[in-house]
Amino acid sequence: MRPLPRRALQALDRFNAAHPWDHNAHYHRWILRQLPRRFGSALDVGSGTGDLARLLATRADHVLGVDSDPAITARARALTPEPTHTSFTVMDARTDLPAGPFDVITCVATLHHLPFTETLHAFRSRLAPGGTLVVVGLYRPATLTDHALGAIAAPLNAAAGWFKNRSRRAPRPASTTARTRPADMPFTEITREARTALPGTHLRRRLFWRYTLTWRRP
Repeated sequence: MRPLPRRALQALDRFNAAHPWDHNAHYHRWILRQLPRRFGSALDVGSGTGDLARLLATRADHVLGVDSDPAITARARALTPEPTHTSFTVMDARTDLPAGPFDVITCVATLHHLPFTETLHAFRSRLAPGGTLVVVGLYRPATLTDHALGAIAAPLNAAAGWFKNRSRRAPRPASTTARTRPADMPFTEITREARTALPGTHLRRRLFWRYTLTWRRP
């Protein structure tokens, strides 16, 4: 599949910068649909400004959000009203995670920052029996299917930004200001590694350069 001309890509980048929106928040309601209506404890890894953690708290007895960035964690605390069932702490998931167990673990746009297989094993060990893991991740496009989805997503991305911002120029949402890096694993490798680490896991490519992974611990 032939890529867009350089000038078209630059024009699209300028348009998207003027009409930004949160691609991860697009999947928050989908995440809730994968979870029980009520559950005890939840861990949100890479919690950022806390948007998902606060949504989880509408169903959970307590939600703990962890993020390695002290500034964005402070922002999450400031945005979270009292009283709340949500708390946030600074923690580097590459080397440490709370012991658990948790009934729900979520991880959005963070797993590609971490050692993939080791982190999945860490999630598994901290998930309570019958608990649910939900991941929304990024992958490196490598196949015709990947590039076709990217080509479909590009105009939809611009349209979503236009409508969400009511056709006006807008600043970046606070939730999109965390540090980013490109994904380095293709979806085929993610699928292979995930199904080895978490037998029975369900994975699917999604629009807007994301994939989803769900797994329920026996």
